[in-house]
Amino acid sequence: MMAEEEKNLNLSNSAAPRPLDVTNSDMTSLDQRLFRDVKSVLPVKRQEVLKWFGWGYKDSEFYVKDDVICFRGDRYPLDDCSLPYFTDWVKKKLDIKPSDPQPTPTLPQTFPKPIGNSQFLEELKTANILYSQEGLDRLIRCHGQALHDIYYLRHNKFKRIPDIVTWPCNHDEVKKLVTLAHKHNVVVLPYGGGTSVSGSITCPQDEIRMICVLDTSQMNRMLWLSKENLTACFEAGIVGQDLEKVLNSEDLTLGHEPDSYEFSTLGGWVATRASGMKKNTYGNIEDLVVSVKFVAPSGVLERQCNAPRISCGPDFNHIVMGSEGTMGVVTEVVIKVRPLPPIKRYGSLLFPDFESGVKFMREVARRRCQPASVRLIDNEQFIMGQTLKPAKAWLGEFVDYCKKAYVTTVKGIDVTRLCAVTLLFEGEQKDVDRQEAVILDIAKKFKGFSVGDKNGQRGYILTFVIAYIRDLGLQYDVLAESFETSVPWDRCYTLCCNVKRRLETECQKRNINYFLASCRVTQTYDAGACVYFYFAFRCTNCSNPVETYEIIEAIARNEILSLGGSISHHHGVGKIRSPWYGTTVTDTGIELYKATKHQLDPKNIFAAGNLLPEKSFNLMTARAKL
Repeated sequence: MMAEEEKNLNLSNSAAPRPLDVTNSDMTSLDQRLFRDVKSVLPVKRQEVLKWFGWGYKDSEFYVKDDVICFRGDRYPLDDCSLPYFTDWVKKKLDIKPSDPQPTPTLPQTFPKPIGNSQFLEELKTANILYSQEGLDRLIRCHGQALHDIYYLRHNKFKRIPDIVTWPCNHDEVKKLVTLAHKHNVVVLPYGGGTSVSGSITCPQDEIRMICVLDTSQMNRMLWLSKENLTACFEAGIVGQDLEKVLNSEDLTLGHEPDSYEFSTLGGWVATRASGMKKNTYGNIEDLVVSVKFVAPSGVLERQCNAPRISCGPDFNHIVMGSEGTMGVVTEVVIKVRPLPPIKRYGSLLFPDFESGVKFMREVARRRCQPASVRLIDNEQFIMGQTLKPAKAWLGEFVDYCKKAYVTTVKGIDVTRLCAVTLLFEGEQKDVDRQEAVILDIAKKFKGFSVGDKNGQRGYILTFVIAYIRDLGLQYDVLAESFETSVPWDRCYTLCCNVKRRLETECQKRNINYFLASCRVTQTYDAGACVYFYFAFRCTNCSNPVETYEIIEAIARNEILSLGGSISHHHGVGKIRSPWYGTTVTDTGIELYKATKHQLDPKNIFAAGNLLPEKSFNLMTARAKL
């Protein structure tokens, strides 16, 4: 490590917002007043708002007071809550002493010296593009949110971080930057919200060329909106919550809500083929995209037609979707939008066991009557979710006792086996009423019953709070991560049981006595479903805890694939799942991908190392140097 030499280069240089060009033939009927220059929740210095060593906002966290776990963060329903039930659950499940945390990580005082490329820097200075070589700007963009990333960050183990961070403000500046990088053989890593859990934005540790992060966060304008066609064009750096606020102000919505919705970006959704909690009503990202503007070293890839469907050879939108920053960068996206629904109603159901819940989910999918969101959680997650409540007065405790008595005595359900379904209905009043009635009727066939809207709303919103738990766990040597898959219906229940059993077995083999293995079924389709696994363990007996976690997860992934599951449903491949990419797409698919990448990026400057292990591109890089 060496002390930072160049603290801040050209950081005050920022291009002014450009007016909308309505002379383009696709925009002649658009109202220029619908142009929006959006203030992003991600400022240039995002460390002023977000944690540098973990998930989310700086002012939002789980913490311990008087030996009880609490939560603060006024954006969330648990703000200023003391959580004694969760504290007791954590003590019992993971053998944690809340009063004995590890110290909060401190910022490094020195950073790896940046690798230089003087010719690139000289031309960049004249390009009117915002940039910085300050150590902290570089450090916080060397990683995503994978467990490996956060653990290495907290323990200051990154040996290689980006050498420069740039903030282009629009498509033209991206073109200019990519052209310069291609000319001078500088690696470009697109960076949006930084929420990836696949290792896709982790800085390549063996890269010897200069690495330039292309931070898209200042590309966040709505360029145009057509209310007649229900389409809109946004720059790719806009964050999910900002995009929704803009559309909601026009009584519209995109309806795409991944768990990372607060911080992830439109461009990131496209690059990873993202899915959201309300995909049943609004679709996955591939259903919402009309067209994409994509800058590659060889030029701009863009379909010159925004018709609702086109039969014109292979769809190049699907070259971009799922490319994970390996061939270029998304700059603008035309999306479908919908009128804001007048009714939003939550609900929840209980089932006697997980198998009954899976059968319910399958029947709902078979009849194609899914509400906007329907998610099945197993007993482990249900119990944990119930503990994330503040303490109640005696009357509240009595009511809860009566509810439990009703479930166990009247309904005859074993609380150690029951599972829950959270529901979200959106639409017109009569449509929501009809849909809810159908769902409740199906639930009865599988011994399910309603437990009210408050539980459903709470379960849906808590999704955004749960992400903060991992940072708490790391203070007590608890490593935690989620991973997901998609699977045909006839193997869904078996896969859930077998993978959890395999995680338990692998922990026992390694004398790991305190762990959590749970799952939920989150998205449903005609032919199958998405399954999310949550795995955590206390690692006091592990010499290399991250490596231990990665080995166990890899074993679980092999179990998933052997049971007919996919490599990923929506997290993407990244670096973590790249060992399985080849067997998924076959050798012919690998060669097709390589040929496409070489055509778009002949020097391999978009060298993120995703999809295929980095060694697969060694020959391509060598050719570029000749």
